[in-house]
Amino acid sequence: MKIAILPNLTRENARQVTMKLCAFLKENGIEYFFEKSLLNEFGEGQTYLDDGELFSISDIVIAIGGDGTIIHAAKKAYKFSKPILGINAGNLAFMAGLEEHEIELLSCLSDNSYKTDKRMLLEMNAFDKNGKLIYNEDFCLNDVVIARGEMIKLIRLNVSCDGENINEYYADGIIISTPTGTTAYSLSAGGPVVDPRIESIVLTPICTHSLFARSIIFDSDSEICVTVPETEKEEICISCDGDDSVIIPAGSRIIIKKSSDFAEFIRIKNDSFIDVLNSKLAQRRM
Repeated sequence: MKIAILPNLTRENARQVTMKLCAFLKENGIEYFFEKSLLNEFGEGQTYLDDGELFSISDIVIAIGGDGTIIHAAKKAYKFSKPILGINAGNLAFMAGLEEHEIELLSCLSDNSYKTDKRMLLEMNAFDKNGKLIYNEDFCLNDVVIARGEMIKLIRLNVSCDGENINEYYADGIIISTPTGTTAYSLSAGGPVVDPRIESIVLTPICTHSLFARSIIFDSDSEICVTVPETEKEEICISCDGDDSVIIPAGSRIIIKKSSDFAEFIRIKNDSFIDVLNSKLAQRRM
């Protein structure tokens, strides 16, 4: 068993969690490696590799941090068809499979006594009014957000599904998420929480100027098209999984649909989705 460790050292507890993890892996004779960008961060005796070699020789990837860290690591693991496990060193971290005090449960890795969950992904293609591809992302684990830029003004977005008009939204923007992403920005915007086992595409408007605009849950095979009216004068941006936003011009069309690929997450504990949801959200009520 060989493990690639990807910690986010900007997180307050990440270094401490990483050192605990390394000690446990050494004690159990499990090889592990770090990215070369972390050279000398964890003292002598550690192995640092270029990304290509790191992910090629590793059997699994362990990310240490919050959900953003886990998503970033999952993108890298996905390119090499490697499963990923997140260890929480952030706040809620819905996608984390373990907490800091549960590191000893990793003993199951050596004898392969763990399960993997496949998480649905979205792919997004944005075209200008002439049909030219201007932005593409084929790994959206959480969501695609189309929203206003710096000006605090509402924008208009037309949405259709499989060629059928759904609505014209006059809002701060819209969120189109996977079931995994329904516990992220979509939840904050008032969207529903969807069990990741139920493949679907969820559209949630952001601060819409309407009494009746609510989230809509579409079949996972649906193709969602968001059109920016050519008359729209406000700056509109698009972002996938919280990455840096890209400005899209008036008249653009954004096509979003289920990806043919998936992300693979390691599951060690037998907690149900509801168990995790209640546990994480209970922290917000404290």
